[in-house]
Amino acid sequence: MNSEATQQNHVPALGQETRRGVLREGDRVQVRDPKGRMHQVILVSGGRFQSTRGGFNHDDIIGCPDGQVVTTDEGREFQILRPLQVDYVMAMPRGAAVVYPKDAGTIIHMGDIFPGARVVEAGAGSGALSMALLNAVGTGGHLISVERRPDFAQIAQANVDLWFGGHHPAWDLRVGDLEDVLLSMDEGSVDRIVLDMLAPWENLDAVIHALAPGGVFLCYVATVTQMSRLVEDLRKTKKFTEPTAWEDMRRQWHVDGLAVRPEHRMVAHTGFLMIARRLAPGVQPLTRTTRPAKAAQGLGGQWDAEDSWSIDTVGVRQSTERKIRKVRRDVVAQADTWVADRAQNRDINDAENTHQGDENS
Repeated sequence: MNSEATQQNHVPALGQETRRGVLREGDRVQVRDPKGRMHQVILVSGGRFQSTRGGFNHDDIIGCPDGQVVTTDEGREFQILRPLQVDYVMAMPRGAAVVYPKDAGTIIHMGDIFPGARVVEAGAGSGALSMALLNAVGTGGHLISVERRPDFAQIAQANVDLWFGGHHPAWDLRVGDLEDVLLSMDEGSVDRIVLDMLAPWENLDAVIHALAPGGVFLCYVATVTQMSRLVEDLRKTKKFTEPTAWEDMRRQWHVDGLAVRPEHRMVAHTGFLMIARRLAPGVQPLTRTTRPAKAAQGLGGQWDAEDSWSIDTVGVRQSTERKIRKVRRDVVAQADTWVADRAQNRDINDAENTHQGDENS
């Protein structure tokens, strides 16, 4: 009984320790000034936060409850809170572009990512969607994230480890080709497949092999041409339900007394989401009541040119190799240092608790 309780108390490795309780050394906090500017800081004993609006000592808030407002000697105020995952994702180092929180939340909900689910994700990018998927599957699930580029995989690994405070036991990050990973699995062994890649239609045979009947296939693509090609190729397989495609936009509102209006800037198009479900073997999809255009059926017509699909022709933004090397170097070093310090502090606390228990007995 005591051993089970001890194991449950080690759930802090999944991030609870850094997301509840008093502020501790090593915690990441978000500092907001009266102008609304945000700064993310890791608390260090003896450290100091300084900006053009003033500053404060880390020791002044270490040991205090979350949700502090600190007044500086100059009379400036700073609001201090632990960042939410959405705050962390938007501020974390990145090599590849991240899946925005508005889309990640929709993927979790519309894809029905449930606790204990077996999920395959590709590509891992900078780890933003991986964090949301891990939250959903929990420790009893299994998330396999596949990334072709080793440098992106290292960035994703560091970002996710920094957020959870260590390696998530449900996460299996692999460097390689998605098709190879899916075909190596038992037939129908995966509950959900979520793809964020340039040409997901190239892996449909592997998806059909690995995805269980009734399982959800969900793709995130950047352009209309990708979405159109994917939907038509899915229909051609006759292994899925009729695909549904959409996009989500988010607009904040300015609310101040009688001045209530939409904000002038908004997070508009980030990507298209497409969802379909795997039919049982030998089952034919429902007959469509509308005829598709002949020039857009599967690999026919405008989709003949296989070599025309590239990051440049699709127009997807990409980071320079120099930036990716810098981000990978910095975030991996930060993650290694922070996780090691966490483990050392945990060992010290365990030793002190054991010593205290011996004295009490």
